[in-house]
Amino acid sequence: MTAPGLPVLDRLRIGSAPDSWGVWFPDDPQQVPWQRFLDEVSGAGYDWIELGPYGYLPTDPARLTDEVQRRGLSVSAGTVFTGLHRGPAVWDATWAHVSEVARLTKAMGAGHLVVIPSFWRDDKTAELIEPPELTGEQWSQLTSGMERLARRCREEFGLDIVVHPHADTHIDTEEHVVRFLDATDSDLVNLCLDTGHYAYCGGDSVKLIETYGERIGYLHLKQVDPDVLADVVKNGTPFGPAVQQGVMCEPPLGVPALGPVLTAAQKLDVDLFAIVEQDMYPCPPDQPLPIAERTRRFLRSCGA
Repeated sequence: MTAPGLPVLDRLRIGSAPDSWGVWFPDDPQQVPWQRFLDEVSGAGYDWIELGPYGYLPTDPARLTDEVQRRGLSVSAGTVFTGLHRGPAVWDATWAHVSEVARLTKAMGAGHLVVIPSFWRDDKTAELIEPPELTGEQWSQLTSGMERLARRCREEFGLDIVVHPHADTHIDTEEHVVRFLDATDSDLVNLCLDTGHYAYCGGDSVKLIETYGERIGYLHLKQVDPDVLADVVKNGTPFGPAVQQGVMCEPPLGVPALGPVLTAAQKLDVDLFAIVEQDMYPCPPDQPLPIAERTRRFLRSCGA
């Protein structure tokens, strides 16, 4: 039951993800073993998880089903990275990767695929890979490519794609997000709104939910430390090093305030996953669990 005076946030399904345990890669010696992640995310009070980077969790559906079910967990989504602005030449390689992740996602009973545009800076070395602004032709290839991806994921796997605006990608700021939404079919392509990434890039999550509510298909709950962010913006710090500086922080210590975001999402009157993420790669192995427990208590105090 919700405590007296709290908003009723019964349309939101709260979960967490490997990202909140400092996991960015399928295999990395600085990351906690997947068994520990599953044990701790369940122990922290979450019911839903994402697959994280493909290959971090077991990719055999029978084994993964056993591992998550015996911990009382369910899978909400898989995640893929794509570079569809590069045009038809990358389609075959993109689909080979997406279909692999989609197959496991469907087998786990999930209904969403979180699609993150490729970085224009390397997430480990911060090396510039390509220009941060797309040409008109590249925008056209990006939007038509996402619609093609959405159509095929729905036809072959019954999955809905939700595109994740992300720092150091070509869909990041309010201007870019709105341009992307206005150029894509709402019946095919919707958003995974990550509150932290959107704030990192200067956006207002509540405004986006209230303005483009019908396009919000999924949420990532995250906050940024405004003082660290100011330094990041001032120095043009790439996202990877910014994370190591602590730009993504534990709720409720940062922005945006999550209470108003959750209330705005509830008012959409649709069932939404709201998955906690706190970018902190790399991090000490004992750091994630206490943060996850405090975050879960905080979200319960908001009515979630």
